[in-house]
Amino acid sequence: MLGLDLLGKTTSRLVNTFETKVREGQQQLEKLLGDSGVMDAAKLSTLAEMSDAYRAMAEDLLLHPLRFVGAELDLARKHAALGGYTLARLTGREKEQVAQADPDDRRFNAEEWHKHLPFDVLHQSYLINSRAFLSWVESMEGLPPAARDQMLFYARQLTSALSPSNFVATNPEVLKITWERKGMNLVDGAKQLVEDFRQNPSLFNVGMTDRSAFEVGGNLATTPGKVVFQNDLIQLIQYNATTESASKRPLLIVPPWINKFYILDLTARNSFIQWLVNQGQTVFVISWRNPGPEMRDKGWDDYMLEGPLAAMDAVTAATGEEKMNLIGYCIGGTLLASTLAWLKKKGRDPVVSATYLTSLLDFSDPGGIGVFINEHSIRGIERMLERKGYLDGRAMAFTFNLLRENELFWSFWTNNYLKGKKPAAFDLLYWNTDGTNLPAKMHSFYLREMYFNNRLVEPDALTFAGETINLGEIDVPSFFLSARQDHIAKWKTTYKGALVHGGDVRFVLSGSGHIAGVINPPYKEKYGYWTNDTMSKSPDEWLENAKQHPGSWWPHWLEWLQQYAGEPVAARVPGDGKLAILEDAPGSYVRVKAAEAAG
Repeated sequence: MLGLDLLGKTTSRLVNTFETKVREGQQQLEKLLGDSGVMDAAKLSTLAEMSDAYRAMAEDLLLHPLRFVGAELDLARKHAALGGYTLARLTGREKEQVAQADPDDRRFNAEEWHKHLPFDVLHQSYLINSRAFLSWVESMEGLPPAARDQMLFYARQLTSALSPSNFVATNPEVLKITWERKGMNLVDGAKQLVEDFRQNPSLFNVGMTDRSAFEVGGNLATTPGKVVFQNDLIQLIQYNATTESASKRPLLIVPPWINKFYILDLTARNSFIQWLVNQGQTVFVISWRNPGPEMRDKGWDDYMLEGPLAAMDAVTAATGEEKMNLIGYCIGGTLLASTLAWLKKKGRDPVVSATYLTSLLDFSDPGGIGVFINEHSIRGIERMLERKGYLDGRAMAFTFNLLRENELFWSFWTNNYLKGKKPAAFDLLYWNTDGTNLPAKMHSFYLREMYFNNRLVEPDALTFAGETINLGEIDVPSFFLSARQDHIAKWKTTYKGALVHGGDVRFVLSGSGHIAGVINPPYKEKYGYWTNDTMSKSPDEWLENAKQHPGSWWPHWLEWLQQYAGEPVAARVPGDGKLAILEDAPGSYVRVKAAEAAG
């Protein structure tokens, strides 16, 4: 008992020391961020969440000292094995490494990590320690899955930040480059760091691509078309036909407003929009305005009324057609379902088919972003939204990057600022950094009522523009496309939403993730997709009986769409209908940067 008492006292002192260090680190970080508004959302919520998570870990140490001792003994055994490995290498003997990086972990791929014994031992020691820490957090007892996931997320951020690959003195590859370039890599890295600060006033994001290589409307978003309608929230683009005839019913795309629409029109070969036009579709796309504080009171109702509903009226004016097909991507699909349910209550039926691309309707498992979906975090975000009137899109991008921090943050940190290399010119990463702000009222509603309370799938739980909505009442035929490796809209959760949706439902599963699973042109012959005409009660049962197909899902979807497209008519020309041409595509709204919109 004396030993256990001593162990408890020792553990208590460790807990107190741990919490003190956490508070000191938090205070230093807040001091570094300053009072200029930098990382306001993180100040209000993320830092507090990190502190709570680390405190809970410390409390677990106090409450379960024996389990901690067991973990420490296992850790000691592995370090003893690492000592044996070190001795073997010192005496010229070959021995298998004690700890090896995962195949998809590229931090320690360089030859220098294995060639030089001190760095070989250093990186293996890091892997042993970080895995032991994460394993200990994962083994905490009595925690709900959401709380454990949150602790694991913040524990992972800590261990990733402390990787020896992130520092000059402990990265042999960086040291080699520094010697060869006589330190100019660090000078170049410092210049890039200053430039990244300049490119992101008041909010730092690591540079992910060569921004100078791209221009929206120059070599991105180049499919020819015209802006034929605009209001406070959207511009509507009608694309020029490339075929002599087109399907009678036009096609309207509702893209996400968390990012810009040109993910669907990056380059001509990879452009979903260009491919649709080439298939004889009359294509319209919504380009959302990048809001600032003046749009703080724009809510979900406004996004529905001034977004797809206004766009549908404009499409009818431009083409003379009252019936059309709609596509919603990501949150655009969430809005599409809301709109269809609202139209049903109004007794209107302008939509003949709906396509959902990686869209959440059921938010019971929101994927990696779920670590931020809790009362404490949402209240912090709401306080920030009330003060600023919007959520900075760059902060949102930073949050999503932390879901894969080594790949989307620390790899660029090492490449840009330690090695002094310019990031490659990559169109997808340029788009990823070209974010949009989110109005306070809309974003608060979206987080609380959908992500947190999951009320969209509850019949008559939400009211939009005066009508309570019920997704089960929708009778429009629908096509749901999800991606198997999607960590933002997990496919099994999107499947649950498809089950709630009324009407004839077709579900298709693509390979890859949230972006590549959707933007997968046929010429690449990549990823493949799964189909099953029967909507089983569970996603696992659906997949077990699904048929796998090679290549892109695009042609399969187009075959489904043709039954709702109508007979061929003469191809339409923008401006020939009741709507005048306002400007050339991609329009002016898409060119506004998040920092510019914020003023």
